Amino acid sequence: MDKILEGLVSSSHPLPLKRVIVRKVVESAEHWLDEAQCEAMFDLTTRLILEGQDPFQRQVGHQVLEAYARYHRPEFESFFNKTFVLGLLRQGYHSLDRKDVVILDYIHNGLKLIMSCPSVLDLFSLLQVEVLRMVCERPEPQLCARLSDLLTDFVQCIPKGKLSITFCQQLVRTIGHFQCVSTQEKELREYVSQVTKVSNLLQNIWKAEPATLLPSLQEVFASISSTDASFEPSVALASLVQHIPLQMITVLIRSLTTDPNVKDASMTQALCRMIDWLSWPLAQHVDTWVIALLKGLAAVQKFTILIDVTLLKIELVFNRLWFPLVRPGALAVLSHMLLSFQHSPEAFHLIVPHVLNLVHSFKSNSQPSSAAFLVQLTELIHCMMYHYSGFPDLYEPILESIKAFPKPSEEKIKLILNQSAWTSQSNTLASCLSRLSGKSETGKTGLINLGNTCYMNSVIQALFMATDFRRQVLSLNLNGCNSLMKKLQHLFAFLAHTQREAYAPRIFFEASRPPWFTPRSQQDCSEYLRFLLDRLHEEEKLLKAQSLHMPSSGLGCSEASLQDRATKATEVTEAPCTNASEKTLIERMFGGKLQTHVCCLNCRSTSQKVEAFTDISLAFCPSPPMEDLSFQDPASLPSAQDSGLMRACGPGPSEEPVVYNPATSAFVCDSVVNEIGSPPNEFHCTEDTSVSNEATKILVNKDVPQKPAGENTPSVTDLLNYFLAPEILTGDNQYYCENCASLQNAEKTMQITEEPEYLILTLLRFSYDQKYHVRRKILDNVSLPLVLELPVKRTTSFSSLSESWSIDVDFNDISENLAKKLKPSRTEDPFCPKLVPYLLSSVVVHSGISSESGHYYSYARNVTGTESSYEMCHQAETLALAPSQNHLLERESPSAVIEQDLETKEMSKEWFLFNDSRVTFTSFQSVQKITSRFPKDTAYVLLYKKQNSTSGLNGNTPTNGIWVNGDPPLQKELMDAITKDNKLYLQEQELNARARALQAASASCSSRPNGFDDNDPPGSCGPTGGGGGGGFNTVGRLVF
Repeated sequence: MDKILEGLVSSSHPLPLKRVIVRKVVESAEHWLDEAQCEAMFDLTTRLILEGQDPFQRQVGHQVLEAYARYHRPEFESFFNKTFVLGLLRQGYHSLDRKDVVILDYIHNGLKLIMSCPSVLDLFSLLQVEVLRMVCERPEPQLCARLSDLLTDFVQCIPKGKLSITFCQQLVRTIGHFQCVSTQEKELREYVSQVTKVSNLLQNIWKAEPATLLPSLQEVFASISSTDASFEPSVALASLVQHIPLQMITVLIRSLTTDPNVKDASMTQALCRMIDWLSWPLAQHVDTWVIALLKGLAAVQKFTILIDVTLLKIELVFNRLWFPLVRPGALAVLSHMLLSFQHSPEAFHLIVPHVLNLVHSFKSNSQPSSAAFLVQLTELIHCMMYHYSGFPDLYEPILESIKAFPKPSEEKIKLILNQSAWTSQSNTLASCLSRLSGKSETGKTGLINLGNTCYMNSVIQALFMATDFRRQVLSLNLNGCNSLMKKLQHLFAFLAHTQREAYAPRIFFEASRPPWFTPRSQQDCSEYLRFLLDRLHEEEKLLKAQSLHMPSSGLGCSEASLQDRATKATEVTEAPCTNASEKTLIERMFGGKLQTHVCCLNCRSTSQKVEAFTDISLAFCPSPPMEDLSFQDPASLPSAQDSGLMRACGPGPSEEPVVYNPATSAFVCDSVVNEIGSPPNEFHCTEDTSVSNEATKILVNKDVPQKPAGENTPSVTDLLNYFLAPEILTGDNQYYCENCASLQNAEKTMQITEEPEYLILTLLRFSYDQKYHVRRKILDNVSLPLVLELPVKRTTSFSSLSESWSIDVDFNDISENLAKKLKPSRTEDPFCPKLVPYLLSSVVVHSGISSESGHYYSYARNVTGTESSYEMCHQAETLALAPSQNHLLERESPSAVIEQDLETKEMSKEWFLFNDSRVTFTSFQSVQKITSRFPKDTAYVLLYKKQNSTSGLNGNTPTNGIWVNGDPPLQKELMDAITKDNKLYLQEQELNARARALQAASASCSSRPNGFDDNDPPGSCGPTGGGGGGGFNTVGRLVF
């Protein structure tokens, strides 16, 4: 029969005829044949299967072999023995190489035919050894796929015990050697299918024998971390990732990132190759593992690896967005890489040139998936442009192309950035290391205390959180100038963009410290704030004067020359600035004007003086008897050496009280207002220019008995009312009237005629006790209103000229006739009062019981001048004239309703607590309750932001969207300095982490920074609070 079949398949008969004859041969298999005939038939069919010239011959061989093996099983069992199979696997078949896939297919079919025979067990034992040998020979993908088919059907052939671990490791290495040189789709699909079969085999083995999983993954890492330049592991290893249980991520990443035997070069290679896996079309969870490894490296502070890998692979990841199959994973990895790379714009700027083409391509694609992808991509782009806003030339085309897509809110952007930064990653992956010292969850940067410099830190944080002022400082072009403003700009830029938890402002401190401040001793923050604003103001005036008289190349911008000339400039009398464009930045942001009237009660003549101020000092209302009124707040006037930019004030915490001298002053007041940039206008007395008593008593009559102490908590509004209330000058405080040519009783009133953008209020908590000759602190609690309405009085003729009220009023020429002309027709009051709403921006708190000791910290939040939620202040405001300002303030104010609404709707994370290096979230309720909870912690300096219907920056805020985060773009010099410092910080963190891992592998990570306890007051550095001991003792804590 074998001769007939051999002749038939090689004959030239028609194919249909051949098929009929073959069918007859198959049917004859049921008849009895002797062993020799069966062996001859098995040999022929094997030769047809393995060496058949065409598909027909191979098909005939399979059909006949299966038929004869079924009916003659003992004979086939004898033919298909260990020796025959081993020969096929070791030597091949005639001219057929042993690695030909046909041989494996033949063995696979043979095993199916003798599955029920006892001899199959011997074949299983043989194949367990042979398949391991074959895998070690690194078979091609096709052969390995056929071997996987065989082992999937016959799991008995898979090596057992320790050999199973070796087999899996070798199979992983084999996959690492897979390559596909073809670029044709058909060949690529076939290649992916072959790799999938092999990876599925490994998955089955891992499930059956879990002990093989970890060694297999170790082999994967060994392959991809190899630094051998002659070997590049295959991307096909990505097919294994989808089979690794996700619950093993934490264990595996911890093992990899904390293993001291894994060198940085190997980890870098491994991470780069894992990122390359994103191109594997069918792999799942590759992005999950890549991101997990990135986070794990950040957790153990291996920032050098992250920087190198990000810059090397970010463009490749971006290019993967073009391919639909791998786009979701590529976008996830791209987002994490960009959002975590926050120390420099370098990574983002590598992909910026490619963004436009991608966006335009997907916008022209009408598929829903494309639109959804673009929404995610544009959100990512907005976050990056917000973080690096100083490159309008790069961003303008991108902003134009994505303007149709929704833009995330600023709060969402900040949340995304804060959660994604390397220094924000959870350190649970490396329990042996201590807590990361990166930025807090607030995203804000603290200031390191350089030795009793909390007074400076608290003031700087309050100024930084004054949004409009910060933006103006950052937008100044100060290249080539070494002024104090340049140093403040540098400090603000670092507070906004550094990766550090806290920044050390050493350069700024040395430049801004008043000469009379003793280093490393506690000072008055209010005095420091006045000095700082005055220096900035005088420097700017000097630079403007130099620019008018000298070419720009000749300007002396050294710090020493500027400070020396600024000191001399204060002695020069200049005309007051009446043009807003001529004002300095300090004048525009903090400058206001105050008019003082003194009316002689004998001749009724009136003296008037207009003075500029940058802050107002508010004294506490004294208790009866009222004769002691002048004791708490003695009069003080600017001396010849005072700077040109001062405040409305009394003696500060570190100043000695000024004794009134009638020879040097025209009058005595509760709080003295000093000029800004020029000496005060002289008082002018005019006969018969009397002002009615009713109109003069605008706020609170000081003769009215005060409420008993403790009956009601005074508010800032009460103190402001007291400051602006009329005062009777009698006794030692009598007024020298030029008209009467003698000391006379007089009535003094003060009115704010021009309000500042930022209103600075200092509560005079430190008073000098003349009886005991000590300076004591007033610990009275003061209610802080969220919305403060400042009464501003302006002459009618000027009140309608400017909505922003920036026109200066010259009162030097006010005479009786002019005053009469300015009066409304139906009232004798020549002024038109208006309440200007202010919103609380920041509060500087003093913790302690003495001005010479204690601690300063500050509460603050971002407040701009155009927040729509506060425009109700203007809508609800009544502009009708009132007979007295006292009545105007006592009526039900719209701010009371607005304040309740704001407190109800206030975001829990809107307020921040700045305590030197530490920055935390807080709430307005905490600000209000601070003194009631901690009696030694009292509000000292307040910043209020004026709420305007138009921007307080007068058009300086760009409308083209380039200031994507509200702040102006940083100059290249600043951005380079910040980038350099951020890289240095990351390197420091990495070195510290390595040192800690080597020295204290089991160190606890539960320590809290600065030793704070939840029950301690915010101003404390321990359980005893800001004042030192547990009680009101005099042993102060002098070092912070």
